[in-house]
Amino acid sequence: MAFNNFGNRFQKSSPVVLNLIIINVLVFFVQKLFDGEEGKITSVLALWPYQSEFFKPYQLVSHMFTHGSFPHILFNMFALWSFGSLLEKVWGPKKFLIFYLVCGLAAAVAQLFLSDAPAIGASGAVMGLLGAYAYLFPNTELLIFPIPFPIKAKWAIAGIAAIDIFGGVYPTGSQIAHFAHLGGLITGLILVIIWNKGNKKTFY
Repeated sequence: MAFNNFGNRFQKSSPVVLNLIIINVLVFFVQKLFDGEEGKITSVLALWPYQSEFFKPYQLVSHMFTHGSFPHILFNMFALWSFGSLLEKVWGPKKFLIFYLVCGLAAAVAQLFLSDAPAIGASGAVMGLLGAYAYLFPNTELLIFPIPFPIKAKWAIAGIAAIDIFGGVYPTGSQIAHFAHLGGLITGLILVIIWNKGNKKTFY
C-alpha cells in the first residue's frame, strides 16, 4: 500500500520525470531485444559526428534516450529522478521539459563540434539538471559514493565539472562524452541564471 501511494504521488508531482524515465527504459529494452552483435538499433539512435555518413539530424534527440549498458541507464535515471523531481516541482512540467531538452540538445551540439566520437545517453541533459540544482540549492549536502561524508551541491557539481574538463582536454580513451557533459552543464547554468534573475527565494 505504501508503495502504491508513493507511486501515485510521484506521478502527480513529477509527470515529466516519470515519463522520461519510462521512455528511456523502453528504448533500452528495445536495444537489448533487437540490437544483436552489430548494435543495429543503438547505431541508428546514437549521435554520430556530423562528418560521418551515419549522421542524421534526428540523432540530436534520439541519442538522449539511448544507453550502452545497465549501469549507464541506472546512473542517469537515478540522477534524473533525484534532481529532476525537485526541479520539476519548482518550475512546473512544461518549463522543466523545455529545460531538459534544451540542455540535451546543447550537449549534442558540443559533442558534434568538440569531439569526433559518437555519443549516447541522457548524461548531457542530466548534467544540465545538476548545474541548475547546484545554482538553486548550492548548500544542500549530497552523499556521493564512495566519498564517506556529505558534500555541498556547489562543490560536488564543481568537482564533476572539473573531472569532465580534464577528461575532455586530456582524453584517456574512455567512452565518456566529456564535452557533451560540459555543454549540458553550461547551458543549464545559463538558463537557470536567466530564469532566476532577481529571484532569491529558491536559494538554499
